[in-house]
Amino acid sequence: MLRTDPERVRSLMERRRKPALLEELERCARLDLRLRDIVKERDEARARINDLSKQVAALRRAGDAPAADAAMAESRNLGEAEKALESEHDEVSTALRDVLLSLPNVPHEDAVVGTSDVDNPVVSGPHRMPAEFAEHQRVPHWETATALGILDNERAVKISGAMFTMQRGAGATLARALCQYALDANADAFEEIRPPSLVTTATLTATGQLPKFAEDAYAIERDGLWCIPTAESSLTSIHAGEILDAEELPARYMAHTSCYRREAGSAGRDTRGMLRAHEFDKVEILAVTTPEQALGMLEELRDRVVRAIDGLGLPHRTIEVCTGDMGQSHHRSFDVEVYAPGCDAWLEVSSVSWFGDYQARRAEIRFRRAGQKGTEVAHTLNASALAVPRVWAAIVENFRQPDGSVAVPEVLHRYMRGTTVIRPR
Repeated sequence: MLRTDPERVRSLMERRRKPALLEELERCARLDLRLRDIVKERDEARARINDLSKQVAALRRAGDAPAADAAMAESRNLGEAEKALESEHDEVSTALRDVLLSLPNVPHEDAVVGTSDVDNPVVSGPHRMPAEFAEHQRVPHWETATALGILDNERAVKISGAMFTMQRGAGATLARALCQYALDANADAFEEIRPPSLVTTATLTATGQLPKFAEDAYAIERDGLWCIPTAESSLTSIHAGEILDAEELPARYMAHTSCYRREAGSAGRDTRGMLRAHEFDKVEILAVTTPEQALGMLEELRDRVVRAIDGLGLPHRTIEVCTGDMGQSHHRSFDVEVYAPGCDAWLEVSSVSWFGDYQARRAEIRFRRAGQKGTEVAHTLNASALAVPRVWAAIVENFRQPDGSVAVPEVLHRYMRGTTVIRPR
């Protein structure tokens, strides 16, 4: 893309409002140009060495020792030059790959242009937002949950350290119920997968978590594996290195997994209760599509998330993520947020993202159209069908009753073993 349409890439990358990215594009162009020059010089040197080898043999047969020796000397010099070029080729090739892997995706032409999250427009909602909240709803979930005995972060810290959480009793049941609810809500169209929670470096590189976010990931260095930050990592690589038939697409998958994130730089920020943790449960939905199917799939994923949150009866809204606030791999993205009256904040509970062919290029996921020669790069999309921590927190705050108990949303009753109201243990 950088070679064949550099101006378009630059124009789209400018929309991210990060000048340093344009400098990186220029660096890519310089490295790529030098790499092609090296290849040309190296190939010319090799061709000359082959010619000289033939000349030396002919000169020896002709008895012209001085000319043969001169040709041999020239060949040795070219051989040294070829070795130097080969070494430089490896260095420049590695440098170019490193820069390319660090570059974010180009935004979609229709993505909202902005610099930061303050530029993210609300595109739907707020929905289910009451005119006002009662005083008993204005209690932070960590206070209510601790009083009810359903959240025990003190012991979680004793077991695992800071920023780990532990739900107990009906709180643990509520967390599991949310995941089953999300799986059931998408079982009509998505195949359930239980993927590995440990993945290779190549798997995280394919989805864009590496090398950019290595500091946020948990590495198991002895085995060269990483704990997944999201099931997106595992699900995307199901088809890594494969060529699919267009008729198989879209491929749809969903998974309930634990997710692991160091949250580097988050110390002291939103660390109370369930708002930010190193480990949490989430249900992910993911699709592999043709380019033509992608926009429709983006809208479907967004609608599925909104329906699930609406079904819980929570106040919610949808925002479009502007170009300056987009994630590394995102081509176009929406966030679904719920309002937590105890925290007095809108909490992001789902990111719905279209990655274009960014991840599929890295993972080498291609497809072949019937009756056509060659293959094309697929597109990938994903959404958090339901991430437990903040939805759990919003339920505890929104459905807190005057006596301090918490009413369980009706759609979760069948998963709660008969508990419809959470009372002190």
